[in-house]
Amino acid sequence: MLRQLVREPAVVGLEDGFFQIVRRELEDLSISVTQYMGVLVATGANPERGYISAHVDRNGLLCTGPNEFQYAAFIAGNRGELNGDSISEQFMDTIAGRFRGARVQAHSPRSGAYLGQAEILDASICSRRRNLIFKLDGLEYLQPGTPISFVDRLEVTEATIAAQLDNVVSVAMAIDLFRRGYQGTAFFTAGEEGGRSWRYLAEWFQRSDRSTDRLLVLDTSPFPDLDEVGKQDVVLRWKDANGAFNRSLTQSIADRCKQLGIRFCFKDAYIEQLNRSREKPLSLGRTELGRVISALGNSVQGTTIQLPTTAYHTQSETANRTAVDSMIRLLEDLLID
Repeated sequence: MLRQLVREPAVVGLEDGFFQIVRRELEDLSISVTQYMGVLVATGANPERGYISAHVDRNGLLCTGPNEFQYAAFIAGNRGELNGDSISEQFMDTIAGRFRGARVQAHSPRSGAYLGQAEILDASICSRRRNLIFKLDGLEYLQPGTPISFVDRLEVTEATIAAQLDNVVSVAMAIDLFRRGYQGTAFFTAGEEGGRSWRYLAEWFQRSDRSTDRLLVLDTSPFPDLDEVGKQDVVLRWKDANGAFNRSLTQSIADRCKQLGIRFCFKDAYIEQLNRSREKPLSLGRTELGRVISALGNSVQGTTIQLPTTAYHTQSETANRTAVDSMIRLLEDLLID
């Protein structure tokens, strides 16, 4: 499943084609699927058995003028709630050099038709636009608004998997949970990399007049190298930059990890420890869940479960296979009767 999904473009802001791939997979399992603006909602026979969320968008480029290509997540129209303290924005300086030599491909934003490939020759930061600007060796014929995704393939070794895993790996896990018998509700959201997905998720709860204190948001969590990645199999959080998550739910999941023999860490505690020795502190991050909680208060609460990875926001984002297995095992234990 992951190998197939990795090959499908899902550039932030232009995710409809990917939504259709997810819809087909779920409908083949006789799962009810409804699409709203910015969110695909899948429900099993017992919709309130659980609520899980995974964003489908991935990073890519967008043509914004004649032979002009910008990082899609940070274009003004996609920027949403980003205000400089998200992890993605703080990584901008770090990731700029990682793209040189990468292959990219363009697709029609409407039909999904293939429009050509190119290589990234350079990427630099424009301080006025606060965005990455890319120089390509082709695709100068594209029209503004055309999405450009990375040519991505899943690489599998005995120990690791690697691709642009954020957050297609969580999408694959959510579909796999339905295959294993999950009968609750799953949300597949758009625009998370631009800080917008929380709005679509919050609106669904408002539209449906639903509330929950057990929403689980699935994602990846970046670490500096494989040694740090290997110190835990699952990443939990007490909070993000927006505020506190459901503490009792988070504690119960930590307790379950101990019972299952799954190693875990709390990312907010990890960052706070690093910041004690840093001149410029790292952000705790602004997650989809934190934004929903901030907007809706006590009517929607929950926690996050994340897969530890390294080489964040590149086509070689890497996770340990043991961690993938552990996260699936934990979700199955929590959500499937």
